[in-house]
Amino acid sequence: MLFNRHKSTLPTEEQALKGRTEQWFTLAEEHLVLHTPLVTPDSEIPEGHEVAVFGLGCFWGAEEAFWQVPGVWSTSVGYAGGLTPHPSYEQVCSGQTGHTEAVRVVYDPAKVSYADLVKLFFTIHDPTQGMRQGNDHGTQYRSAIYTTTPEQAEVAARLRAAYEPVLTQRGYGPITTEIKPAPTYYYAEDYHQQYLVKNPHGYRCHSATGIPFPSDA
Repeated sequence: MLFNRHKSTLPTEEQALKGRTEQWFTLAEEHLVLHTPLVTPDSEIPEGHEVAVFGLGCFWGAEEAFWQVPGVWSTSVGYAGGLTPHPSYEQVCSGQTGHTEAVRVVYDPAKVSYADLVKLFFTIHDPTQGMRQGNDHGTQYRSAIYTTTPEQAEVAARLRAAYEPVLTQRGYGPITTEIKPAPTYYYAEDYHQQYLVKNPHGYRCHSATGIPFPSDA
């Protein structure tokens, strides 16, 4: 990952990089682990399946965590929450796009609930760190839940409220996770997709608190 050019303040529309009018690279057709389509436009999602989008630091390790969940049909990594259309990784790392590194999860709610995905999200990173995760500093490492339905928004807010006092009792600050309706999601370059399959000894962010989610939430 790039460590030297991060910024901790989101850009304004005037400051944001202009970006591109369309995707400028080719992606693989098949997910390397799940052997399902990698690119999953809404019109091609299996009937009954839903989409969840999360930002939780470096997207390499984040994607790995979600593709291991039974009931997850496909995952990809990309950029979301910012202003620059079709950005490059280098542009996102500059801090001038407003995007966070994101994981898009297509899942079967008959096999895994959205609540269970949100609980996993909260417990595999530190949601109190603001514009960073561990040694990774910058706006692209902020914690985010981008919801695709009103029901997801309600669940995400409820679980954030349930988990925050558990963290504060252990000495952590307030949760900084932003919860917003899902913005446009831009796929990251092909070499980032299922990165830890291609590079088994590659970088993983290790900033999880180690604090389990309360069982009664």
